Amino acid sequence: MRIEDEIQSTNFEDNYHKAVINISYTYGWINNFLRCHFEKNNLTSQQFNILRILRGQHPKPATINLLKERMIDKMSDASRIVDRLVQKGLVTRCTNSRDRRAVDIVISDEGLKILSKMDEEFKTKEFLREHLTEQEAGQLSDLLDKLRG
Repeated sequence: MRIEDEIQSTNFEDNYHKAVINISYTYGWINNFLRCHFEKNNLTSQQFNILRILRGQHPKPATINLLKERMIDKMSDASRIVDRLVQKGLVTRCTNSRDRRAVDIVISDEGLKILSKMDEEFKTKEFLREHLTEQEAGQLSDLLDKLRG
């Protein structure tokens, strides 16, 4: 559906303004769509993001700084998110053997299981495939990369 129809307005200064509104609206739309998949597994999008980063690192540990660098939402408090994931038994935390001031974070077997379950329940690729061709998805990704410079 066109952005004009979604927000019931055609009052844009120009196409640049329209693009910013459309990107912001689409960000919220995607987040709302995905939220139910996270909530079914008692996760937030930020917790899911950290679990995915840790799975990519596995079996190597990660530090809070590495998580902060790689997180999609840079405004998130990675330390608090990790605390919640530790409480849920989805990650473990231990002192780094080389630097006692640093803390190593590793995804647990339970964390790996929940991600595997979520991978089976919902495939983002399939959702996108319903709306975009693979070429269009690549073009969209390239344009977003170009936008960020």
